[in-house]
Amino acid sequence: MDQVLSQQEIDALLNALNTGELDPDSIKEEEEKDKIKPYDFRRPIKLSKEYVNTLHMIFENFSKITGNVLSSKLRANVNITVGAIEQVSYDEFIRSISRSTLMGIFSTNELSGTQIVEINPHLCTQIVELMCGGSESKDAAYELGKEKFTDIELSILEEILESVLNSFESAWSEVIDLKTEIESIDTNPQMVQNMSPNEPVVLISFLVEIFKNKSFMNICIPYVSFEHILDKLSFKNWFDFEKETGSNDRKSIESNLMNAMVDLEVSLGRSIITIEDFLQLELGDIIQLDMKTTDPLKLYIEDQLHYLVKPGVVNKKLAVEILQFIEEEGE
Repeated sequence: MDQVLSQQEIDALLNALNTGELDPDSIKEEEEKDKIKPYDFRRPIKLSKEYVNTLHMIFENFSKITGNVLSSKLRANVNITVGAIEQVSYDEFIRSISRSTLMGIFSTNELSGTQIVEINPHLCTQIVELMCGGSESKDAAYELGKEKFTDIELSILEEILESVLNSFESAWSEVIDLKTEIESIDTNPQMVQNMSPNEPVVLISFLVEIFKNKSFMNICIPYVSFEHILDKLSFKNWFDFEKETGSNDRKSIESNLMNAMVDLEVSLGRSIITIEDFLQLELGDIIQLDMKTTDPLKLYIEDQLHYLVKPGVVNKKLAVEILQFIEEEGE
C-alpha cells in the first residue's frame, strides 16, 4: 500500500515544487526505477505461481493431518499452519535454522533427490516432555530448547518424524502415491551435505502451536524433486484427479454400503400403563395394545418407520409381507 502523507508533509512537498527545490522530472525517474525489480541469480524462481499454489493446498492438508496425528500422540491440542513457501538456495536454508536442531533426511520413491524435515529444538524439547508425561507448565524449558539430544530423546523424536512422514505421504496421495524412507537423522545442519550450497530448493515453513508455545518446523525439497511431476501440479490435472478420485470413492462407498447390515424390527403395537400397574404385573396378565387384529404392523429399519407389513409364517418361522412404503416426513 502507498504511504499516506499528512497535511504537513503535503504542504512541504508543494512548497518544494514551487520554490524549485524538487524537480518533477527526477520524481518520474525514481518511479521508473521502482518499477524495475532486481533479479537475484542466486535465488532463481523455478516454480511458477500456479505450481506454488498447488503446493500450498497440498501442505495445508499436510498441516491438518500432522496436527491431528501429533494431538493424538502428545495428548494435547497441536495447531499447525503453513507459514510460507519460498524458493531459496540450500545454503540460505541452512543458515536460517538453529545450529543445533533435528533434521530428518528422507527419500521417496517418486521424488528425485533427498528431502529434509527440520524440527526446531524448542519444539523438540516440548515434544519429548509431553511424550514422557510432562504438562503445559514447563514453558521455560521449552523456550530454552536443546543443545544436544540423548539417545532416548532421539528415539522418541524418530517416532515423531515417522508420523510426520506418514502425514507427508497422505497429503501427497491426492497427487501422487509416495512412499517415504528415513535415511538418517542429524542434529548439526553444517554436517548435512546432501545438497550443494547453491542448489535451488523449495522451503515450506510451518508454525506449530502447542498450548501457548509457538515454534517452527520446515520441509526442504530440492527443485530437482519436482522436475518430472510438474504436470501433476497444474490446476487442470489437480481438479481432473479430484473428479476421478471422487467418482472412484463414490463407487467404493456404494459397494461397501450394499454389504452393510441394518436392523429390522416389526412392532406389534404399543401401550401406556402407570408405574403402579407396572409394579403389579404378574405372569398371565394381559396387556391391551393400541393395534387392532386387522391393522397392518409397522416395520422399522434402524429405528425409522419405512413399511406397513402383514404378519405370517414361512418355513415354520414368523415372517412379514410388505404392504405399503411409508415416506419420510417432509418429503
